[in-house]
Amino acid sequence: MNNVEIIDKLNENKCLSFSEWKQLLGTFTEEDAKYASDIAREIAVSKFGKKIFFRGIVEFTNYCKNDCYYCGIRCSNKNAVRYRLSKEDILDCCEEGYKYGYRTFVLQGGEDRHYTDDMIVDIVSEIHKRFPDCAITLSIGEKERESYERFFDAGASRYLLRHETANEEHYRKLHPEKLSLKHRMNCLKDLKEIGYQTGCGCMVGSPYQRISDLCEDMIYMSEFKPQMIGIGPFIPHKDTPFRDFESGSVEMTLFLLSLCRIMLPDVLLPATTALGTAKADGRKLGVLCGANVIMPNLSPIAVRKNYLLYDNKAISGEDAGENLRVLQEHMSEIGYEIVIDKGDYRG
Repeated sequence: MNNVEIIDKLNENKCLSFSEWKQLLGTFTEEDAKYASDIAREIAVSKFGKKIFFRGIVEFTNYCKNDCYYCGIRCSNKNAVRYRLSKEDILDCCEEGYKYGYRTFVLQGGEDRHYTDDMIVDIVSEIHKRFPDCAITLSIGEKERESYERFFDAGASRYLLRHETANEEHYRKLHPEKLSLKHRMNCLKDLKEIGYQTGCGCMVGSPYQRISDLCEDMIYMSEFKPQMIGIGPFIPHKDTPFRDFESGSVEMTLFLLSLCRIMLPDVLLPATTALGTAKADGRKLGVLCGANVIMPNLSPIAVRKNYLLYDNKAISGEDAGENLRVLQEHMSEIGYEIVIDKGDYRG
């Protein structure tokens, strides 16, 4: 079977065997990638029209108790300029975003012990009360099931937790001993069972990653069936043990976006900031490969430069309204429009 036939099989069956994934990811050509992106784009347009959902990210803390080897806000990075936003700071970000049409707020941060469950519940409850027509997404790492249930009851309806890698051996090369792939996967299972629209995803080209690891990622996602998938290229950070590794491939990232759209037609699929950092027109290319979500930054401009998971992050110095206007221009250049909509999963 050639690669075009494998892509057709994925389109028909929504799953592939390990050996088929290995052939496809290990040998794809530019023509194969274009064939996949054409199908993915057609699927996305049939499901969502030429409409792109936008979510406002509030990066509310860059403290983290973890020491993941790839991450610029790892606890042992003494060069990081740390900050925390207060509840009022976060609400101000949401207020400004709401004024310009944002209807999803993504609270993202390191695993910061300062923010107790009670504090997160209080913040989520207040956002939910002030903006009842908005969705609240959390991206704050691994917690116990009881915590996730409390956040859900307070009004959070989506949770992003990238699995990073589905291979145990690879996971061990990216994380300190005290972190566990099994616990991360259990967290994802709990989130879905509780009722969150749940997002997972992986880094493309992370250190020591093999094609077989990416095959396991795709098989895991085809079986888990997340409502959201976040995929971006690995980009090194100068203050981590992986500072000298090469960035992940933009071409592979775009190909995987197309394959995710083909595999899970209803999935909410962002064109990530990392993709826009790795290549100037990366977000546009992501949309043309089937992505249907973009996540502009609502964080206070003064702290954006300090939330650096990787080097050279594409940081906008624009406020919520200007950010959106620029995004609208970029999307209209390729025939798409951004829409004021919560953009819930509809599968």
